[in-house]
Amino acid sequence: MRIILLGPPGSGKGTQAQLLVQRYGIVQLSTGEMLRAAVAAGTPVGLKAKEIMASGGLVPDDVVVGIISDRIEQPDAKSGFILDGFPRTVPQAEALDELLKRKHLKLDAVIELRVNESALLSRVETRVAQMRERGEEVRLDDTPEVLTKRLASYRSQTEPLIHYYSERRKLSTIDGMMTIDEVTRAIHRQLLALGAIEPKTHARSAAKAAPAKKGKAGKKAAARPAKTAKKGAKSVKKATKSAVKGPKKAAKKASKKTVKKAAKKTVKKGAKKAAKKVTKKRAKR
Repeated sequence: MRIILLGPPGSGKGTQAQLLVQRYGIVQLSTGEMLRAAVAAGTPVGLKAKEIMASGGLVPDDVVVGIISDRIEQPDAKSGFILDGFPRTVPQAEALDELLKRKHLKLDAVIELRVNESALLSRVETRVAQMRERGEEVRLDDTPEVLTKRLASYRSQTEPLIHYYSERRKLSTIDGMMTIDEVTRAIHRQLLALGAIEPKTHARSAAKAAPAKKGKAGKKAAARPAKTAKKGAKSVKKATKSAVKGPKKAAKKASKKTVKKAAKKTVKKGAKKAAKKVTKKRAKR
């Protein structure tokens, strides 16, 4: 997944970028951090950037693109990335398109977080007033005056990117005034609709938030009580049958014994009578 987040200062891009990184295992590429890392590593592009920065100049687009080119070749960026702070202008966007084309990569989506600038200024003014009331130090870059300048810079330099990516059918606009969770869900739905994430990835990310499903072991464990219950039911049936058959068998045995005894008695009685008769006849003679 390769995406760009657009939006004015205070729109929540940084927060959403971190949530995307955690959810999908992609990396957030900040131009500032990449420049510092390239300079520290002493790469050819980094050394060029170091000379320009040392002289107080702005690093040209071709150098920044070169640093991005090196960075997206690293293993952790293979599964995807979010570009943070680049592109800021249409020429930078064109240079990025050329870079991705050379590397046979595709930009999956450009997400614009649209916000109400008046509401942003009101929020900053309220926050600054509350900090001053508590006696807290207010950062120089976190005041309504600085935000006004940054918003003007965004409108003049970066806002044209909205039209640029809209023409190329890459742009998706989301209401950045919603809650953080609502914005996150809206971004996820949009990425799914665009095919930037596969259904399997969607299922895995949903499984992280939802309770774990039963695996094979769970299914077997769940099946065991059912099997035991069945076995138990069979045992009860057998026991019941035995309990019913037992008395019947006993009764049959008892009746057979009684008949045998009666037969024996009858035979004995008959034999005794016959013997008596024979004895009487002999006595008469």
